[in-house]
Amino acid sequence: MSLQAPPPSFAGPAQARMVHLLGKLAPDEGYTHSALDGVKFMRTNVSIPRVPVMYEPSIVIVAQGRKRGFLGSQAFTYDAQHYLVLAVPLPFECETEATPNEPMLAISIRVDLAVVAELLMMLNDTRGPIDSEPRAVYATPLDATLSDAVLRLLESLSSQHDARILGPAIVREICYRVLTGSQGDMIRAALTQQDHFGRIAKALRRIHQDFAGNLDVPTLAREAGMSLAVFHAQFKAVTETSPMQYVKTTRLHHARLLMVQDRLNVSAAATRVGYESASQFSREFKRLFGTSPADDVKRMRTGGEPSMNAKPQYAKRGQSCFVTAD
Repeated sequence: MSLQAPPPSFAGPAQARMVHLLGKLAPDEGYTHSALDGVKFMRTNVSIPRVPVMYEPSIVIVAQGRKRGFLGSQAFTYDAQHYLVLAVPLPFECETEATPNEPMLAISIRVDLAVVAELLMMLNDTRGPIDSEPRAVYATPLDATLSDAVLRLLESLSSQHDARILGPAIVREICYRVLTGSQGDMIRAALTQQDHFGRIAKALRRIHQDFAGNLDVPTLAREAGMSLAVFHAQFKAVTETSPMQYVKTTRLHHARLLMVQDRLNVSAAATRVGYESASQFSREFKRLFGTSPADDVKRMRTGGEPSMNAKPQYAKRGQSCFVTAD
């Protein structure tokens, strides 16, 4: 699929400043880690057609360019006017619009459920069940208040001392703004486990903690407090896939990173993520990513090896945007 070049970015001074700062903080394509744990910068210099990705629970703010996500029948756009919120680790397909003159520039902030829980306690959140089941992912209009907080975060991350002293408080403010905004109920549901969405969120966290183990659906359903039939139905409603397909996808994304970052061979990576058969792993890898594990790793390394220094780039152009969820 051929993507068109993105329209010019919003020309306000705050937006221009965000683009300028991100251009300096993310000089290379892919992910660049910031001085703060859980905060990463994203850069893509050319348009990329739909590829499988997996995001951890996060808030993604795009300053320039455009990304489109596809989850089953859902489609969502996040760009300079819309930010993305994911309350659960979620695999979906994503395409990116960018040009060398206007690269896609974004910042990703991990949703720390411990911080969310503390904020809810301070807010004295005693609301009952949410009126309707929330979705797992939303693209939401970016308002001036949140945009200002993001700009201040980027400013602080440009200085080592500011990042250490001021950065954590600004990240907390951003989580507060999102929590008290239109999509706050989604994050609250993922934390409180008071409805179907919350129980599935608990199961997803369990899968990411033990994806290489002998996970089985009856155990996951029992831990979620659901019958097997209800668990299957609600799991698919949240993730648009079955529980075991989700486990498989999680394992394949992890294996891909192990081969690229840690230089494990196919057999070792397959074993590490729970596969007993390397040939089965290779078949399922090609089915998901469209190429063999060896060819995929070779292609991603052609443009440069992932850096292993203090600020590693965990994804090169075209690589899955995966980060292990807490």
